[in-house]
Parts: sequence; C-alpha cells; structure tokens
Amino acid sequence: MLCALALVSPAAGMYSGPPVDGPSVQVGALGPRTVTLGPAGTADDGGAPDVGTSTGSLLAPAVEPVIAPASPAGESMSGTAAAPPTATVAAPVTAASEAIAPEPPSIPPLWAPDSELADNKTAAPVPPVPATESLTTGSLGTEALVPDSNTAAILTVFNEINKYRVANSLAPVKYHPTVAGMSQEWSDSIASREVIEHRASFWTDPRALNPNNGAGEVIAIRTDRNAAQLVEWWKNSPGHNAMLLDPRFNVMGAGISYTNSLYTIWGVVNFFGYTTLPAGTVTSPGGSSGGGAFPVPAPTLCDPAVKHMPPTLDLTSAAINSAADLVTINASGQLVNRPSTGNRTFGAAKIIGSGFGTAKEVFTTDWDRDGAYDLLTQWNDGRLTLHRGIATGGFQSSYTLGTSGWETMTLAVGGWCANNRLPQLVALDPAGTLFLYPNVGLADMSTRTQIATGVSARKLAMVDFDADGFQDLLAIKPDGGVLLYRGAGTPVPRAEARLTVITGWTDVTGIRPLRDVTALNSTGVALRRANDVVQYWNLSTGTLASPSNITGSWAGQRLAQ
Repeated sequence: MLCALALVSPAAGMYSGPPVDGPSVQVGALGPRTVTLGPAGTADDGGAPDVGTSTGSLLAPAVEPVIAPASPAGESMSGTAAAPPTATVAAPVTAASEAIAPEPPSIPPLWAPDSELADNKTAAPVPPVPATESLTTGSLGTEALVPDSNTAAILTVFNEINKYRVANSLAPVKYHPTVAGMSQEWSDSIASREVIEHRASFWTDPRALNPNNGAGEVIAIRTDRNAAQLVEWWKNSPGHNAMLLDPRFNVMGAGISYTNSLYTIWGVVNFFGYTTLPAGTVTSPGGSSGGGAFPVPAPTLCDPAVKHMPPTLDLTSAAINSAADLVTINASGQLVNRPSTGNRTFGAAKIIGSGFGTAKEVFTTDWDRDGAYDLLTQWNDGRLTLHRGIATGGFQSSYTLGTSGWETMTLAVGGWCANNRLPQLVALDPAGTLFLYPNVGLADMSTRTQIATGVSARKLAMVDFDADGFQDLLAIKPDGGVLLYRGAGTPVPRAEARLTVITGWTDVTGIRPLRDVTALNSTGVALRRANDVVQYWNLSTGTLASPSNITGSWAGQRLAQ
C-alpha cells in the first residue's frame, strides 16, 4: 500500500519553514531503512503499512543547504579549551536569510508481520547496517554520546504516550526494563553512528520476550532536548500516530540518547502486545507493580571524571599523524612510523623514537585527549609508561603509570566505555581474568574492575568488529582461533556465546586496529604474520574482509598497537 503524506507540523527545535512536497518512494516496511544525516533531500516521514504487509511510503523534503556554526567548545583534560570540528548542515533559508535547523529526516515506523509473531520464534537479532559518512566532519563515533541522565526524558515520553492513549479511550501501556534495554542499546547505536535506521526483525530479539499480539518501533530526533516534542512529532505523523494508538500494544520500552552534534536527542520506542504480560512488567519506568521513581544508577568505572570535547589539532608535523598510520618497532629498538596515504598505502618509514627494544608492547593512543597521539608502553621489566605526543613533533619525557607487574598482562587499549572520551585499558592476567582499568590521566593505574573470567588469549585487540558503534575485543587463542567479545559501551562485555570469527591465526605476532585506511571512517586491523608479511583486513562491513598484503620491508619489525 502506498500513501500520499504531507510533512509534519513544525515544533520548537525543528524545521519551521514551509512544507515542500517530494516524490513518493516505495520502501520495504519490514526491512531496515537507513537514512544518513546528509545533505537536504534525505528521507522524511512515511505512512504506516498494514500490519503484515511489506510496503510503505516515503516523502523527501527539498531545501537548499547553508553552512551553520558548530556548538561551543568544551574543556580538554588539561583544562584548555578545545574547539570541536565545524559541522555543515542542510537547512532552509528564511526570507531574512537566517539559517535555522533542518527538518530531521525520518523513516516510517516498523511493524512486525503478524505471521512471524504467530510463529512465536526467537531468533538472533540481525546486525545493523554499517554506518556511512554523516553530515558532520568525519564520524561521530561513541565519543559523541553525552552521558547525561535520561531518566526524566524517558519518563516524559512514557507519560506523554499514555496520556495520549487514555485521551483516545485506550488502556495505557506498561513498561518492561528488558525491552527498554533493547531500545536504549539501539538508540545509542544509531546516535553514535548518526544514521537513522530500524533494527531489522527486532521482535525476534530475545529481549522482546516473545510478543504474540503486535510489535512496532518508532524513532525520532531533535535539535533540542525536548522529549515531549518527540511524542508530538509521532502524533503528527499518520504512520507513527497509528502505532501510538494501536490497541493491541500493552508494553513499551524507551531509549533516549544525547549527543553533542546537531541533533542532540535521539529517541527509540518499542511497543509489544502480549496475551500474558511477561514477568517483570512494571507500571512505569523504574517502577514496580505500584509505580515509583527511577533508581539511582550505580556508578561504574566507565563514568568520566570530566567531559572532553573532540580536539582539533594540525598533526602534519606530529610523530604520528593519524589513526591510520602504521607504527612498528625495528630490531634496533627504534620506533618507526609509516604515515597512511589512503587506500591501504603508506608513505616512507620515518624514525620517531628509540630505546623501545625491551618493550613488550607499544600502544599508540590519544591517552590525554589533547589531540596528539601518545605512546603507552608495556615494558618487559613490569613497568607501564606514557610518552605524551607533541603536535609539532616528538614526544615528552615518559610518565610512569605502573611500576611493576604489567609484564604478565595481555593488554588492549581503546574507547571501551561509550560515555567516556578518554581511552581505557583492558588487561588479561595469566589466570584468564579480564580487567578494565579506567583512564586516570598521569596517575598510577591501580584501580580496576573484573569484567570477565575464563578468557584464553595470547593477543588482544580492541576494535569495533560488528560495526555497531561500540568497541569489541578480539582474543587470539593459542590455537589460532579468534573469539569475539562484543562490547556494549559498558564495563562488562555482552553476555552471549562467544563467536569464533576466524581460525588459522597461529602465526600472528602482532595486531593493530586502524581507522580511515581504505576510506573515511573505515575500520580494520593490520596483522604481522610469518615470512615477514603484514596484512590489512577490512572490518567496515562488520565482518573480516579478504586480506591484502601491505607493501614494505618488514624483516625484524614488530607491530605496535
């Protein structure tokens, strides 16, 4: 079924110009629909398909792009102001030539086909579509998520939906924390990737708790944090309004994410209908059978001490120019960098340091979040040190972050925590226990929390393997198999069976996660293998692509991470 549909009524924080009709486009209502926040002409709202059908409709506004300024700068770790990258946004122009916020693109609500619900099957969730380049400079990434409390916003969305249902002589929906966890995970995922898309077949996710009487998902975003207006937007869209007023639904879950980009609030609501309410259903978010307020969330080692805006530095003269550079240690203990020149090619090797012959591992990371890449070094004598990078070239004298005991650990460094801009350290001890060490700046690395046990790995690497916006761990086992420990932006990896993503890596002596090697925002890993071979494996599609050898002389070289 195809429907003609007008643009929704404007609300504060959204496009307030005149509606512009666009072409009607047939879309699949049951599969994921991706809308990247790019130039004007991206998709707008669509009507609701009949439940069980597979077509919907879509309209696209047409507005002229203008340049809008970025949001104010925040504070860096050292306390100096660091300006975020300037964003270009598509926005309409008023008669007075004033730039105003664009109408957020959207997609039709996603309904579950009754035939699938009748089967009452629980299947593995479908992985998200990989992110594409967004309208901002580069990719947002998980670091764009702002870790402010969303409890009031979720309660507002819940109350506004039920107020609307009661006003239309419908029973209010209840709330389920497990469903809400699924909604929040998806909200964080699309917000961090700045791509609006539905979670395909979300009703088969185990956290949907086997609904048998209807299922739906709605998504909205805004340039302000007015959660009530998310609901107003859904009410003014025929397709989304039908979902809010579907009499079959009796349980919902909501996820609200904040970012520091143009669209500051992202909302996802999942609705389900059950003949028998699942155990754990409550009358309100954070409540019990009698209602109640949200509990205070327990603090975790992921919580940032301060907020950090994305730094912007010219690294042309720096020792390490980008996250795509390939860094090695040669037989003389010199640190060598090969700057990325795009499309899996690298420039001439240049020596950027010396004295690393007794290092067990060297990690390149922006540890202090000042924009320049640093060296975090694990030494064979048990020390852990940091050399801070200098934007104009070279490194500062080392700081000691740990005096002993680190030589027995297997380490990985990266943005494990979604709400914390600073990189963290994940360490595996000889007994197979995995620990998370928070970033405490230049202080002693002594605080840690256990996040997994029974881990067998001779090498670890932290990289977004499944392209969901969260960092994962690749654990290379002694037999050459590689286990995937998927992260969710929180201290503990996802509780699930560990998938073996590849075998035959027995000869791998080094693994280095890289970004932007094949294209902007691309993800992959470099491997140091036998016979002096270094390979690049692309991960941008959420799976390991066929490798290609990197040209160069690698004899006596070992990879830094």
